Amino acid sequence: MGGNSINHIGIILDGNRRFAKKLMKEPWKGHEYGAEKVNNLFDWCKELGIKEMTLYAFSMQNFNRPKHEFNYLMKVFMEFFSDEKTLKKIHDNKIHVNFVGRINLFPSEVYSQMKNLMDVSKNYSDYKINFAMAYGGREELIDAVKKLGRDIEDGKIDPASLDEDKFSKFLYMDSDPDFIIRTGGDHRTSNFLAWQSVYSEWMFLEKTWPEFEKEDLIACVNNFNNRERRFGK
Repeated sequence: MGGNSINHIGIILDGNRRFAKKLMKEPWKGHEYGAEKVNNLFDWCKELGIKEMTLYAFSMQNFNRPKHEFNYLMKVFMEFFSDEKTLKKIHDNKIHVNFVGRINLFPSEVYSQMKNLMDVSKNYSDYKINFAMAYGGREELIDAVKKLGRDIEDGKIDPASLDEDKFSKFLYMDSDPDFIIRTGGDHRTSNFLAWQSVYSEWMFLEKTWPEFEKEDLIACVNNFNNRERRFGK
């Protein structure tokens, strides 16, 4: 028992709208509070020696949100991705920023901001933040199979040689989180990292994402450290 270490943590950032309702504000205003918390999260993870984060920020199903909320959320993303504080943190800490999902579905100005962040940080390797946006685990597997099929047709890969390691190269990312936290009170995985999470430890919290604090992360990490990870053995 114990002795685990977290290199890669995944978090489902849930509960922003419910938090706003608690404050008697319009539900979509909660996304602003959620964005502010992401900036704090990196500092906490850095203190705890966690090198990689994957944050579920926008699912494929979120495209079905009401138009006014969708537009507001795009504005929050634009402001966060272009904020000087965000950019300074990326450069000062040499953070490689990655976006995983069907990001070409976003409005062009949001997509351009994403591409810019990936470009300016592509040579950094001290830390890594993956933003799962326009993301779905099943969609990721479908896209991977399509890419694999094209490579098989082109003779680039022999189907008989296919194994888990080779298949994972066709995914949006091939890094598996050690530990996944979901805030907001729901106890389901919601199509997050369907392939990569098969041996991840999970923890579900009642607190909404904007209510999540450093003490909560420390408590989660301590809980993880006391688990016995058998990986099917």
